Amino acid sequence: MRVLIVRLSSMGDLVQTLPALSDAAKAYPDICFDWAVDESFAQVPSWHKNVENVFPSAFKRWGANLARATRTGEFRSFLGRLRSQSYDAIVDVQGEWKSATIARLAKGSRHGYDGPSVHEWGAHLLYRRKFPVLKGQHSMRRMRQLLSQALDYSYAETDVDYGIDQARLIDYTPTPPDPFIVLIHSTSWASKVWPEEYWRELATMIMQAGYQVVLPWGNEIERERASKIAGDHKNAMVLPPLSISEKASIISRALATVGLDTGLSHIAAALGVPSVTLYGATDPLLVGATGKMQLHVASNFECVKCHEVLCSFKRPTAVKPACFEEITPQRVWGELQTLLSNSRSASR
Repeated sequence: MRVLIVRLSSMGDLVQTLPALSDAAKAYPDICFDWAVDESFAQVPSWHKNVENVFPSAFKRWGANLARATRTGEFRSFLGRLRSQSYDAIVDVQGEWKSATIARLAKGSRHGYDGPSVHEWGAHLLYRRKFPVLKGQHSMRRMRQLLSQALDYSYAETDVDYGIDQARLIDYTPTPPDPFIVLIHSTSWASKVWPEEYWRELATMIMQAGYQVVLPWGNEIERERASKIAGDHKNAMVLPPLSISEKASIISRALATVGLDTGLSHIAAALGVPSVTLYGATDPLLVGATGKMQLHVASNFECVKCHEVLCSFKRPTAVKPACFEEITPQRVWGELQTLLSNSRSASR
């Protein structure tokens, strides 16, 4: 059986799609997946042991310039790869117009969420078979339910297997000195960024306890923040520009991570790395990093879980975003110490 998965973005959502593929592979040992994905995250699907072909899409970059992409042949090339064979099933686990359109362009029976379940209403009109999946559940749970209905199999909900073949990660050397803790300070939403001064305080606590601090980044703003967090400490390492796969390779060897609700935190969970993840504007019950030794620190601020990209709280607070005011470095350090203690006990 050959199945096309359509899930374009984001990084965290891609990672949380992987267990659904593992469920299907247990039910159908001969199954093989191809995956249509945004070009920015094309490395992530390739980590799964049952994924054979990855089709990077540039729909986000093309935007209003799709006509230009057509003239240059870029779109035609993508379409040729996408339609190079017929599929037993095409499953759009994203449920948006972009993803449904790509599913429509591929060759095979199209499956997706029904009208009440779909993320963007109307996308379901492009599917041949539509399935009800209750909203208000964790995103991973919804995708597992959808794929199991589309391919007609059952699975054990408590068994979460990301199916990552670590040999498919791009190894990065030199390895940071052991033991090291990765601070995942970067995220695409301003409302999810823990204050820089908090990061500096936490990094100092970690280094005073004898651990190395490692700081990945993805753009110039994030690189500057990483440099400020590291300061002039000799036990802090700001990484060079790296691919997602190289960052994942480093995270896989970390003693632990402290991070925000962002893709690298989900990668840490998928790789089984003990992690403290901080939540303010988003709800861990809906999007939380899932895996062994995962500790979620959530705010109880009055407008928490607003799911707004920018903090809109107007009254004065000690920090911005306002919902992180009560998630102090001292609190996070205490949670991290507890997690490290539990990790040592579990490994004995």
